[in-house]
Amino acid sequence: MLPVLPIRYVEPVYRPPSEAQSLILPITDGCSWNHCRFCEMYTAPQKRFRARDEAEVLASIQRTGEQLGDGVRRVFLADGDALVLPTRRLLDVLVAIRTHLPAVRRVSSYCLPRNLRRKSVDELRELAAAGLSIAYVGAESGDDEVLERVNKGETFASTREALDKLGAAGISRSVMILNGLAGADLSLRHADNSARLLNATQPEYLATLVVSLPPGEQRFRDGFPGWRPLSQQQLFVEMERFLDRLELTRTVFRSDHASNWLVLKGTLGADKKRLLLQVRQAIEDPDSAALRPAWARGL
Repeated sequence: MLPVLPIRYVEPVYRPPSEAQSLILPITDGCSWNHCRFCEMYTAPQKRFRARDEAEVLASIQRTGEQLGDGVRRVFLADGDALVLPTRRLLDVLVAIRTHLPAVRRVSSYCLPRNLRRKSVDELRELAAAGLSIAYVGAESGDDEVLERVNKGETFASTREALDKLGAAGISRSVMILNGLAGADLSLRHADNSARLLNATQPEYLATLVVSLPPGEQRFRDGFPGWRPLSQQQLFVEMERFLDRLELTRTVFRSDHASNWLVLKGTLGADKKRLLLQVRQAIEDPDSAALRPAWARGL
């Protein structure tokens, strides 16, 4: 039986796929922006944004350490953008993790670019020295028109600035791009400008997901009139364009989320030719039995 952790969770709880083995430690609830038209993750009433009480967070860390000892190796700071908190509060959390969970080797968090505007590179270096290892940045797109249509609240420039700050501070960056977000009309410029953003910043990790709207498309379409979803083959064409224009030197690439029709894994640029070949084969043979969503293949 799994232990009952001394941590108060507010459902639903989200974390990146690569944090499946991490202790999820909420230090905020919800998302401080929460206006993206494609995202329903934090729209439930109980997920209204708030910073967790500092005493509660620190007590949870201490009690978790007492209960699990050296059994925790990774910690993910939840919810949607924990780095919105002041640097001093984040440092207190990181020091408590180091004190009470001494076996932890990686601390990570989601990060909205807007939340780094008031943080200097020196502040981020302090956070890195205290244990913050990786920030997951949902760039979604590098195209300003697409970002405006989906109400992301960011631009190419603001996302680049945040990624550059994190890189300069020594914090690894995992960037997410949404395949299909731009719809049919803006698909190719979405691919081109997203590649341009990544080429300019050279993140350590890159992931692509396919945009999905489980509660329905109306909220999304209200701000993006004329949006038309991409067919499976059009998604592959957009991906081919994106990969073809990437000029990365050593970025770990994953396109293996449950939403992806075609699983792609490699390092860019070493595996660029192989990945492009896989996508081009999928474009030529879109009815291949291998091309089913990852969830349908048990991935």
